[in-house]
Amino acid sequence: MIKQTLIGLLCIASLNLGQITFAQKKSVVTKKQPSRQFNYLLIATNKTSTAQKEMAEAAEAGYRFEDVMGGETSFGGSEVVVIMSKELGNQDGRVFRYKLLATSKTSTMQKELQEAGDSGFEFKGQTIFKTAFGGKEVVVILEQDSEKKLILYKYKLLATKKTSTMQKELREAGDDGFEFVGLTVAPSRFGGNEIISILRRKVAP
Repeated sequence: MIKQTLIGLLCIASLNLGQITFAQKKSVVTKKQPSRQFNYLLIATNKTSTAQKEMAEAAEAGYRFEDVMGGETSFGGSEVVVIMSKELGNQDGRVFRYKLLATSKTSTMQKELQEAGDSGFEFKGQTIFKTAFGGKEVVVILEQDSEKKLILYKYKLLATKKTSTMQKELREAGDDGFEFVGLTVAPSRFGGNEIISILRRKVAP
C-alpha cells in the first residue's frame, strides 16, 4: 500500500513538473519581438551651423527629424537640441533634406522662410535659442521629402508684443487661407516678450 502510494505521488510530481516545464517553454516560444524598432539620434550644440551640418549628415544616414527645443542643458549651457529617428529595416529609399533657419530679426526670418517655401520645404519645428553672443534667435526647421510630390508654400510670419494684435492678425491670415503651424514667445531685441506665429498656405500649381 505504501509502495503504491509512493508510486502515485511520484507520477503526480512528474506530471506537475512536466506541466511547469511545458508552460515555461510555451512562454519562451510565445514571446514576441516588437513589430517596429527605432534608432534615435540626439544632436545638441550651441551653434546652429553645427546643428544644420549634423542634421544633414544624419539625414544621409537615413534619419528623419522628430522635434527641436532650445534651452539650458546641464553641461552644455544654452543649446539647441534636435531629436532624429530611423526605423530599423525600413528600406523605402526616401531621402530627406533639412534647412535650419536662425535669426534674431523677424524680417530676415520671413525672407528666409519664403525662399525655403519656394523650394518646396515644409515647416517641421520652431523654438527659441540663446546664442553664444547673448542674443536670442528664433530657430525654424524645414524638411523636403524626396518621395513626396513637390508642394510650394507661401509663409507668413507674425510678430507682436500684444496678444490682441496677434489675435487680429491671425484672424486676417486665416481669412486669407493661411494654416497655423508654429508659435514661440520670447524676449525681443527691443525689450519685452514678443509673440511669433508662423503660418503657411499652399501655392496653387
